[in-house]
Amino acid sequence: MKKFVKTMSAVLIGTSLLVACGGNSSQTWSEDYELSDITFPLEEKVSLKFLTESSPLAPEDPNDKLIFQRLEEQTGVEIEWRNFTGAQFGERRNLAMSSGEMPDAILNAGYSDYELLNLAKDEAIIPLNDLIDQHMPNLQTVLEKAPEYEAMMTAPDGNIYAFPWIEELGEGRESIHSVDNFPWINVEWLDQLGLDMPTTTDELKDVLIAFRDNDPAGDGQTIPMSFIINDGGQDLGFLFGSFGLGDNWDRTVVTNDGEVKLTAADEGYKEAIKFMNELYEEDLMDIEGFEQDWPVYVAKGQEGRYGLYFTWDKGNITGMGDDYDLMNPLAGPDGHINVTRTNGMGFDRSRMVITSANQNLELTAKWIDQLYDPAQSVQNNWGTYGDDEQQNIFEFDESAQMLRHLDLEGTAPVELRERTSIGGPLAILDSYYGTVTTKPDDAAWRLGLMKEVMVPHMQADNIYPRVFHGIDELNRLSTIEADLMPYVNRKRAEWITNGKVEEEWEDYLVELDRLGFQEWLEIKQVGYDRATE
Repeated sequence: MKKFVKTMSAVLIGTSLLVACGGNSSQTWSEDYELSDITFPLEEKVSLKFLTESSPLAPEDPNDKLIFQRLEEQTGVEIEWRNFTGAQFGERRNLAMSSGEMPDAILNAGYSDYELLNLAKDEAIIPLNDLIDQHMPNLQTVLEKAPEYEAMMTAPDGNIYAFPWIEELGEGRESIHSVDNFPWINVEWLDQLGLDMPTTTDELKDVLIAFRDNDPAGDGQTIPMSFIINDGGQDLGFLFGSFGLGDNWDRTVVTNDGEVKLTAADEGYKEAIKFMNELYEEDLMDIEGFEQDWPVYVAKGQEGRYGLYFTWDKGNITGMGDDYDLMNPLAGPDGHINVTRTNGMGFDRSRMVITSANQNLELTAKWIDQLYDPAQSVQNNWGTYGDDEQQNIFEFDESAQMLRHLDLEGTAPVELRERTSIGGPLAILDSYYGTVTTKPDDAAWRLGLMKEVMVPHMQADNIYPRVFHGIDELNRLSTIEADLMPYVNRKRAEWITNGKVEEEWEDYLVELDRLGFQEWLEIKQVGYDRATE
């Protein structure tokens, strides 16, 4: 038995040994097929046993999805699934690994870096470096074209323990992930009241006052500005960029000199909070913005009550009509304009792991490598074509040998994606658009807005990348952040409403230090330097 299994109780060890010896039909990993120099399709069909998570909207049996049916036909490998949804998946995944009833692999594994490293330490999952080098040409091609991902996949000990999901939509500053919280302003109200699009923070304040006083929603229903505090795409932090470094969802930015900074310790952050308090004192903010959840936020938006609000895509809240438009970044009191970049990117480090129970490593690696074929990756991510039972997200253009996005005729893309796509490890590079597939219409639209409105005002050359910290670093970061970030978030909301940021600022900085801010900065800086050297 593997070292991992040795750490279990004697009862579990005994049970696992019986299973491993092949005398039990409920064995959770596959027998050794003794296959080598494998090419697909296999002459005789075999099976592998995977654990996975899928959407409640998807078929209970993943093999009912056309994508998996085609993969089985192409490879001669049938996948025997244990499939779970929601919180049940995490519980069953952890139980399988702790009890020794491990599958061959876990698709859509969802492990944190800390979990990955601990599973590797216990030899419950295996290093993948040699398998990638020897048996995975599709993934190797991806890493040759975009070598930055290999660094992000690699743990501090030099090993790769999981297969990633990669989705590029725009590069660098023009990445679709550069800004989450787009500010959407009611241009219908601007026209109705004879107002110009604001270009400064003072002009924005005047516009919001006009919304308040004229009540264009009627019956006192007008909300000049709404948001969900400390909630990523719905947060009002976009406005902080007019005062300095700005703010983003993880409070972390990197200067053009490569210095890691906490946005919430910047002097400009204090000035931004003071401006937010001015808006609050003028009754220009949605008072529910400090506690409302997504359904409430959406409901009020659909009622047409917002003058200005923040979210990724206005279609989710106020629809795709012409009544709302993207507001330009604003100049602050000293003329400063800055669009703060998020640290988001289309990369998930742990979409699939291979367990130490797996006795068919070459077979498993070559099957997983099929998922990194460009046309296959596109379908894994969004859905497929030619399905007679489900609505299709693509049509296949035979002449161009290319997948083209279809008009979904009102179907929500995310719902169709959850019913028909498979997620998992994949790679979609920017070079695929126009050759392997088209861009989704909603993504192309947002990328256009990003390039036209946001990119010209981005001051930062760098973002904080997906640093793979070591276990000791992760332990310290999680311990510090457990107190540091809630304190930052709490003071942010308090100051916007009580206006005491100026008088409390110095004590606040002292408290940040007491909570481990300086050590947090050092760990983050070391990780950044290591990842970018």
